[in-house]
Amino acid sequence: MSTSTRLGFQTEVEFELPKGYVDETGTLHRRGTMRLATAADEILPLRDPRVQENEAYLAVIVLARVITRLGTLADIHTGVIENLYASDLAYVQRLYEKLNASDESGVEVTTSETQWSNGGKTLRRITAVGEA
Repeated sequence: MSTSTRLGFQTEVEFELPKGYVDETGTLHRRGTMRLATAADEILPLRDPRVQENEAYLAVIVLARVITRLGTLADIHTGVIENLYASDLAYVQRLYEKLNASDESGVEVTTSETQWSNGGKTLRRITAVGEA
């Protein structure tokens, strides 16, 4: 796994899927690149009707936005992510979390979580306390 560093922090990572994505012509695509997510990558998909219908679809949309290359595919879209083998989907989800959850600032943060129900939906508030 190779990484790219710009501005002093990791901005993208190269990866190899355990099994690989097989496109409509039967070509196997295993090597790819994932970039660091932006706030928009995580916020804008929340408006998508597919996410509003099924929260699990959020991961599909976000991954389609941050995976910038997979083999020789010209376009990484939700259909590609939907057709990954389950083990490959789990792999890129773990990679996404590792790449985007890294806090290299050395600041210790404590979080607390509160859940409540509102109109049949479970809402969750996460409060983070620490130095910025």
